[in-house]
Amino acid sequence: MICVKCQHKNTRVLDSRETAGQKAIRRRRECEKCKYRFTTFERVENTNFIVIKKDGSRENYDRGKLEKGIWKSCEKRKVTQEQITQLLNNLEEEWGGKGKEIPSKEIGKKIMDALKELDEVAYIRFASVYRQFKDLESFQKELESLSPKN
Repeated sequence: MICVKCQHKNTRVLDSRETAGQKAIRRRRECEKCKYRFTTFERVENTNFIVIKKDGSRENYDRGKLEKGIWKSCEKRKVTQEQITQLLNNLEEEWGGKGKEIPSKEIGKKIMDALKELDEVAYIRFASVYRQFKDLESFQKELESLSPKN
């Protein structure tokens, strides 16, 4: 593993432990040259599927792209890296069991459902971009759907 700080080619593992319900291994590493310590995660890759976009085009699933979008919606919220990682791990496991291709519509819906449980503000932010609200009325309807019924 290459050091993330000095790019030296040799690092050593200081500590390993299972995480995420025994579905990943967390490794604490140290660079042999600069002594910088960092953490890596190892997990089974079950994200080898194709996303079918709205226009019918296809592209490889990109966890980083999805995670970036989720983080934008969670900006300045009390959401942790661990919560986002767990959210994506759970969803990827579900999507991986559905075959080699999955529609982007289903991905967006599942992320919105997960964000609604995690943080309602993050959910609204994500939904406003994903659903491309055309006017204030459609945005207001979405907000009202979150309000408790009297």
